[in-house]
Amino acid sequence: MGVLLLLQGIMAVELLALLWQSSWMSAVWLLVIMAVTGAPTLLGDRLPIRIPAEFELLTILFVFAALFLGEFHSYYLRYWWWDIALHSVSGLLLGIVGFLLVYVLNESRRIDLHMRAGFVALFAFAFAVTVGTAWEIFEFSVDQLLGTQMQKPMLGDPCGLTDTMWDLIVDALGAAVISGFGWWRMVRNSPSFIEAWIDRFVERNPRFFKD
Repeated sequence: MGVLLLLQGIMAVELLALLWQSSWMSAVWLLVIMAVTGAPTLLGDRLPIRIPAEFELLTILFVFAALFLGEFHSYYLRYWWWDIALHSVSGLLLGIVGFLLVYVLNESRRIDLHMRAGFVALFAFAFAVTVGTAWEIFEFSVDQLLGTQMQKPMLGDPCGLTDTMWDLIVDALGAAVISGFGWWRMVRNSPSFIEAWIDRFVERNPRFFKD
């Protein structure tokens, strides 16, 4: 909660500056970002799914880095590696979501007792890469229909193909890292932060795991 308040405070100060400068469109865009980053915490109990606090924090930080710093402050243009870094992180986060989905699909049964570790890791990897690919299709579609630049053209590649391929590559690498780590810990029957987050997810969403 403290981190969220800090991020909201930073954006609130900038919002006041924008209003003072009569930059109305930028102010509206910033309000949207503030709403998106604050929604998980503010809605809290009203959401149909309760997620672990650690994952919620990482998600908020990711959205802050992608929208406020990346789009609003043009970090994508100022730092060539910003988009690659965020896609790497998204691969990690989506891989963890893949592990959570296995629990939901498997209801109350423990995956390390009823499913092979290799299948769980493969599912998490495939889920993360699929979502990453769907996002690239979305970016391409929006750019074609609205003339935006969600795909970040690189030097010598005005069509954005290089950006798309690097995004997919780092998405896959991030997903492979978290899936491989999860598989290794499951095979060794060793606790990890992924298992701890999943246990807290199960505790906070008991209705999904009733026998």
